[in-house]
Amino acid sequence: MKLGFIGTGKIASSVIFGICRSKIKFKQIIVSPRNKRIAKNLKKKFKKVSIAKDNQDVINKSNWIFLSVTPIVGEKIIKKLKFKSSQTIISFISTIGLSDLKRMIKVKSKVVRAIPLPPISIKKGPVPIYPPNKKVKFFFDKIGSTIEIKNEKLSINFWSTSGMMASYYEILQIMSNWLIKKGIKRQDAQKYITSLFLALSEDAVVNSKKDLRHLVKESQTPNGLNEQGLKEMKKRGIYKSIVNSLNSIYKRINKK
Repeated sequence: MKLGFIGTGKIASSVIFGICRSKIKFKQIIVSPRNKRIAKNLKKKFKKVSIAKDNQDVINKSNWIFLSVTPIVGEKIIKKLKFKSSQTIISFISTIGLSDLKRMIKVKSKVVRAIPLPPISIKKGPVPIYPPNKKVKFFFDKIGSTIEIKNEKLSINFWSTSGMMASYYEILQIMSNWLIKKGIKRQDAQKYITSLFLALSEDAVVNSKKDLRHLVKESQTPNGLNEQGLKEMKKRGIYKSIVNSLNSIYKRINKK
């Protein structure tokens, strides 16, 4: 199987890293030359990666096509490309729905929308896909945890939460910088904060069958530090602003 990537940004690069570090069987990965620096680095790092002449060359040489461009670029280029009905096309584009994708692609190929995030480079993280597809699920299960969604409107909710990734990293940066200003070395501060949140996340995954409110409750003691931190952040409306941001992202996607 030959895998083609149109777009060589962060997500495409992360997926390629995950594939090359996994047990997925493939003959070749063909990447578009859009981001020359990333494309050259991928080719240098992995023997099975090659750089195509252009986007159409990627399609001509591949069995599976991964669309990893911005919505604006996608709207511009997809309708000009010639796909094959025998190909499987997997779109990472956030705001172009399945019906619009099929209209742009023109031929009756299998089209699936997926939401991988950068941790897929280390074979971590959930990958929602729509519509359900056994082969695509099997593929992403090798580099992450696939979640099949049967309703595209529901998939918008996952796209919305994926839009909070940078916000999460900002929290880690703020807390690390706070420690640094208190005299802690940057390396130690960042190692502590990232390790702390990794441990908390892993504990949450282990207990994910429970209602998460139990973790919130169990992590506090009366008049303790965590109780104080939670109360103060609630008082300042931090959590309401998270919900507002999610709603705003959702509206943006839902308009497309």
